[in-house]
Amino acid sequence: MYSGLRTVLSGVFTPLAKILMRLGVSPDVVTVAGTVITMTLALWLIPTGHLFLGGLLVGVFCLFDSLDGVLARLSGKTSQFGAFLDSTMDRFADGAVFVSLTLYFTIGEHRLLPRTIFGIGQSLTSSWESTWAAIAAISCLVVGGVVSYARAKAESLGAKAHVGIFERWLRLVGALVPVGFIQLGLPTWVAALAITLVAVGSAWTVLDRIMAVRQQLGTSTSPGTLTPADQALAPAGPRPEQGQGQ
Repeated sequence: MYSGLRTVLSGVFTPLAKILMRLGVSPDVVTVAGTVITMTLALWLIPTGHLFLGGLLVGVFCLFDSLDGVLARLSGKTSQFGAFLDSTMDRFADGAVFVSLTLYFTIGEHRLLPRTIFGIGQSLTSSWESTWAAIAAISCLVVGGVVSYARAKAESLGAKAHVGIFERWLRLVGALVPVGFIQLGLPTWVAALAITLVAVGSAWTVLDRIMAVRQQLGTSTSPGTLTPADQALAPAGPRPEQGQGQ
């Protein structure tokens, strides 16, 4: 599913990428600029109660995450550093999104905030639904980071961990869409449930990746599989025979 989405986005962003290439814009500049814009929109609009507009704009700019890759391929500037920078900036953007959701459900609902698209204000107080949603958002922030880390760590060990359906785009869409519709009258508990499902799905994806890497690497250890830090901590000299000194 995600590869199909990437193919569609690549076709959509190709004309814009060609324009940026003619202007001499670097893919790394697009990566950083997109992250800054996404973080600014999320932390400004969502905690202040502009849920529908914030969710819409943040979602759009998250889709623009593919633009830097398209530009890199067209300009022949693909690099390992570019991939590293893109992945690192994604963590900042993801963090801003889920922090903004947490701020809204813990702080924003204590103020006079517009609850409908027509701007009708309503004084809100803390409730079990908002507390539930805040906890779910924090869970998404933590577990979502582990999803990305598991894949990166697996690749550093020579394994592949592309399994699991809750990729980054699904985590963001699954959280932003229901929260955006709170402003259109969707009950808070429905949004809280949706965010919870994202957290559970992310945890399931982590488990999928752990099992996939375990199958590829096995559980046995050898000196060649020890990390430099592990080797530094290992005792010098020959290992004692089993039953001696253990």
